Amino acid sequence: MEFKELGIIEPILKALEKKGYTETTPIQEKIIPLLFGNKDVIGIAQTGTGKTAAFVVPILQKLHKKLGNDRTTTPKALILAPTRELAEQITDSFKAYGRFLSLKFLSAYGGVGITPQVKGLQKGVDVLIATPGRLLDLMNQRRVNLKDIEFLVLDEADRMLDMGFLKDINKIVSALPKNKQSLFFSATMSEEITRLTRKFLDDPIRMEVTPQFTPIENIDQCIFFVDMEDKSELMLDLIEQQKMDHVLIFVKTKHKTDRSE
Repeated sequence: MEFKELGIIEPILKALEKKGYTETTPIQEKIIPLLFGNKDVIGIAQTGTGKTAAFVVPILQKLHKKLGNDRTTTPKALILAPTRELAEQITDSFKAYGRFLSLKFLSAYGGVGITPQVKGLQKGVDVLIATPGRLLDLMNQRRVNLKDIEFLVLDEADRMLDMGFLKDINKIVSALPKNKQSLFFSATMSEEITRLTRKFLDDPIRMEVTPQFTPIENIDQCIFFVDMEDKSELMLDLIEQQKMDHVLIFVKTKHKTDRSE
């Protein structure tokens, strides 16, 4: 399906075309109409499915239609992301697809000074993209006003929970207006995610999109079921037995990467 078939306004269509996008991905085709229809949505999707545009485009269009060229001081949409990198990517998407609109976007995350982010909020922001920790800092310092939030997006919700952000998310979402439209994206649907959606979403519609992977030929795949404490020893044995010269190892956290050195 083409984006223009979804009733997307011309300035956003023009911005999408500038990026080389004319046709939707499956998740965009499913979720964009639901968000236009004011539905709360649970999106089960992984990176690479086009999920960012699936929520960026409807939020841009709905805010533009409501605000026009009027300037506001408080954010109307809040996007929560687990990492600085993802927050920056989402912000870039808002800027790219909203380049022909008069909306303002700001990303707020830790690891950098808070002062520029505070000044950005003081100038007025329509869409705030933030990591939970930095947003709580801003809230505790009374530097951000979330009373006018109309749209809430939790991107990679499962990853945020894995990183220990559950309490932060509860504090943040509990401080938002009840009358808002919410969208949770997650690669998996754990019991914790289910409880979270029941608590904060209003009769959500669940949409699941499975990416189509093509197995690469000439690669042998195998799996070992092993106790946690035996993983490192098994890995070293395999490397030695198979005489592996070049090895790429994925671990879950930065902490574990440091421990593996």
